[in-house]
Amino acid sequence: MQRGTADGTGDGADWQRARELFGRARRITALTGAGVSTASGIPDFRGPNGVWTKNPAAQRLTDIDTYIADPQVREEAWRSRAEHSAWHAEPNAAHRAFVDLDRSGRLGALLTQNIDELHQRAGLDRDRVLELHGTIYRTVCLDCGATGPMSAALERVAAGEPDPPCRSCGGILKSATVSFGQSLDPDVLRSAQRATLNCDLFVAAGTSLTVYPAAGFVELAVKAGAALVICNAEPTPYDDVASAVLREPLVEVLPELVAAPLIDSPNPLRTWGDPSTWG
Repeated sequence: MQRGTADGTGDGADWQRARELFGRARRITALTGAGVSTASGIPDFRGPNGVWTKNPAAQRLTDIDTYIADPQVREEAWRSRAEHSAWHAEPNAAHRAFVDLDRSGRLGALLTQNIDELHQRAGLDRDRVLELHGTIYRTVCLDCGATGPMSAALERVAAGEPDPPCRSCGGILKSATVSFGQSLDPDVLRSAQRATLNCDLFVAAGTSLTVYPAAGFVELAVKAGAALVICNAEPTPYDDVASAVLREPLVEVLPELVAAPLIDSPNPLRTWGDPSTWG
């Protein structure tokens, strides 16, 4: 299929280069963002129809200091969680493409900024997924650290508790997601760093690459010698260092790239040392 030459959404040379890179790659690390799940009915944040684009005030729900200080913000956050589109969403072709990539034996790890667990529900091994920003399917107490299923907390909200406290200590409860002002899990970060350093192709899909430290893995991969393919509808700060940039819908882009024929080349993207040192 000819890509990127008729509607102005991409460049034919980029498509050819991206397919070649996928064909040559033997160890791929991917970073996914909200754009991967929009076709499943979960809106992104910064796009033209994003949650924060349409309602900038909604961003305060993700600020940890505001969440802790303001009971009204917590109540609004619980209402938002109860109505989250993740509860009804189904994996799309973009999610399934990564499952196919894993089954080919070439996916080292998938780093995701998403909290919807659609990658896992598509069939991707949970050990292969590194949730940089946590998951909406669990809760955590900000005081004692106790965790539990989100479904149990939402049942309490539905029963009349607008801001359910922790049942272990009475502390403030929230989703097990990383809010602005919170640190990412150091173990997850270390695993993500190893996967980034140990790939010959890094793929960024459906992410604006403006939120750190997640976006920093792109720069780390390029500096370590990996090729970079960016698949995102809008421009990103890293487009200039990418080997290929594709703008078309991810439900079309990713399955086609993953299906690119393997190239048995004497000049691989990168020369590896002892596999036991990859981490």
